[in-house]
Amino acid sequence: MIPIPSPYDRNFTGRAFFLETATSSVPNFKAALSVEDINGSYSCSLQVFIGDFKVWSSGHFSQFKPAEVCVLELTEKGDLQLKDSKEQIGWRSGTSGQGVERLQLLSTGDLVLTTGMNLTKWRSFDTPTDVMLWGQRISIATRLTSFPTNTNMFYSFEIQHDKIALLLNSGTLRYSYWDFRPTEGRNITFAHLGSTALKLFDGNYRKIAQISVRQKEQPLRFLTLGDITGNLGFYHYSPTKGKFEASFQALNTTCDLPLACGPYGICTHSNSCSCIQFSSQIYAMNPKCNEGFSTEFCRGGDGVEMVEIMGVSNVLRVPPKRINVSKEECVNLCIEDCKCSAVLYSVTSSAGILRECFHYGLVRGVKQVDQRIGLSYLVKVPKGTMVEKKKKGSKVKKWLLLMGGVVDGLIILVVVAGFGYYFFVVRKRRIDSLRSESNRNS
Repeated sequence: MIPIPSPYDRNFTGRAFFLETATSSVPNFKAALSVEDINGSYSCSLQVFIGDFKVWSSGHFSQFKPAEVCVLELTEKGDLQLKDSKEQIGWRSGTSGQGVERLQLLSTGDLVLTTGMNLTKWRSFDTPTDVMLWGQRISIATRLTSFPTNTNMFYSFEIQHDKIALLLNSGTLRYSYWDFRPTEGRNITFAHLGSTALKLFDGNYRKIAQISVRQKEQPLRFLTLGDITGNLGFYHYSPTKGKFEASFQALNTTCDLPLACGPYGICTHSNSCSCIQFSSQIYAMNPKCNEGFSTEFCRGGDGVEMVEIMGVSNVLRVPPKRINVSKEECVNLCIEDCKCSAVLYSVTSSAGILRECFHYGLVRGVKQVDQRIGLSYLVKVPKGTMVEKKKKGSKVKKWLLLMGGVVDGLIILVVVAGFGYYFFVVRKRRIDSLRSESNRNS
């Protein structure tokens, strides 16, 4: 039982540890009843830790805001419940009447409810949150999800038939930003985290692929989906440093992260963010680049227009809206769809000409790339936005083009300087040397 402090203290965190594993591995697992501040109010949950790192929480998917006190109770009928002073139930295991007698924390970190015959009726491994522990298995029926925030966006790590993937979820929209596929098109049934790799298996329990780590001195303890970055990391424990360290990360550069910059921002080659087209702001993360115009295109208005951004692409991947359509048709389809905010149009010719039209419901994941033929990225804005900005010019577009122009100019300058040095210095020295040698011989 943990009393709820009054008045409200946003820095308060109360934990009552009541179970701990007795294993030789360091650090070990602990279970706790916890009360902490979540988005401006107290949240009560049942949690599992490895050392000081939280690996599971009953409050991951829904918050329980208790009145006066937070209580954990295993009822006479075998249901594990979180309650407050008003007997309001905020979370339950749903095991009433199944003969449950005890709550145990296994050496694997799995929190389980068992009967007198030691039969498991509920386990935390069956409801994973944002962490997968060593020895844990995840099938295509489950997924890892980042801790929910105040926005409607969250990340997920999913096992699909042909791949494992990281996705950005925004309302009903889903965008992939990293994946790993077995060779030869073999189907995945489940994934298992071992000591040195994440292993993928088919329906016959045969290993068909794996993601291995280079560091093998210390075994992997868990993998986690970053709540802020959306990156997938495999972690081992370093006894010398006394902390967990990453053995593998799916994304190794800032600009490959799906939300590296805020709405209408672009992640540049220098891993900084700058506003797209409409402002010259440079910032760390999450500014208001769309300040001054509305992006709620489904509410009506005076019409919209599409603005092409030079030298950029998108790390978010989505199935094409249409294939083998013209760029004009692709853009018009977005203009007519109020839920479309941006377009990526791609033309490739590796095996015949393929024209792909991708529509986006949000302007995120934009990164600067080397400008190439056949790739166009366009953003929807209210009609007249660019007219108002014409006097000042398009800061980002000019900056991107200027960036390329400066680099090209420097290359040309170096080449010209090299030729000049050769003709006026090196060549002159050779001529003088030949003349001196000729005079000595004569």
